[in-house]
Amino acid sequence: MLKARRPDGTPIYSYVRVPGLPPVGIARFHGTNHPAGFGLADRVHAHDFLVLSYFERDGGWVRVEGRTWRLDAGDAFVLAPGEAIEPGLIDGGAAGWATFFPPDVLEPRTPGAFLSWRAHPLLFPFVGGAPGGVQRLRVPPVDRASWVGHFTALDRELRERRDGYNEAVLAHLRLLLVGVSRLAADVTGDLVLRDEPLLARVFELIEQRYDQPISLHDVASALGLSAGHLTTVVGRKTGRTVQQWITERRMAEARRLLASTDLTVEALAGRVGFRDVSYFIKTFKRDHGATPLAWRRAGRH
Repeated sequence: MLKARRPDGTPIYSYVRVPGLPPVGIARFHGTNHPAGFGLADRVHAHDFLVLSYFERDGGWVRVEGRTWRLDAGDAFVLAPGEAIEPGLIDGGAAGWATFFPPDVLEPRTPGAFLSWRAHPLLFPFVGGAPGGVQRLRVPPVDRASWVGHFTALDRELRERRDGYNEAVLAHLRLLLVGVSRLAADVTGDLVLRDEPLLARVFELIEQRYDQPISLHDVASALGLSAGHLTTVVGRKTGRTVQQWITERRMAEARRLLASTDLTVEALAGRVGFRDVSYFIKTFKRDHGATPLAWRRAGRH
């Protein structure tokens, strides 16, 4: 779902959550003229979710923030949110998989999971990555069959929806992310050096105060920066504004409370920092395609 645009006009797509279903998607691509962009309408685009792709055979290319990568058999790519991606056509013999998911997929009931995903050991390889927001890893030949097996199992579970499939989907995703973490072990030191302390502080402030009245100017003032400068930095690094991150954190908590409590919408709105319940309902419906009560009923059904 198209949700926003970067300052340079690049469209940013959001993951569309469906109540009651695991927040994990998968795409299979192979053969001539199958783009590696997962079916998005815009050739150059960004997203606010994480992407892990794996290529079984050679072919094609992908360009991230102006840097072009050839796709070879055994390549695994981790793509961070907010980066401008231009997928190339996959050549005739090429084949691969991609799975995509929101950052809070592994800890959906943990307060702050959406903003603290950079600290999760299985998601750390997605932090920053190489220049251009992408990290390319090489899967050893001995491990490639198991990678294909996990992607194949993910696809089957999501299509067939047999009993226990939600847990099975997350289990296969975790095993893939464990494999990524092991491959990335040698480069995590460089990632630490490239980490963004300013962004970390922004997210920390949002986490501390999302349930209170808080604005871009409040965050900028706490950091000793101008609102304009903070907007530029956060927009360039994440593709989103500070206010969008505040709203996203509030929506994450709203989803948690809707699923795990029987709070009224009015009480819930106050818990997540909205003084005006009507504005909360409007914002939730804009982001989820349903009112809070409809979203709760759909999930419980």
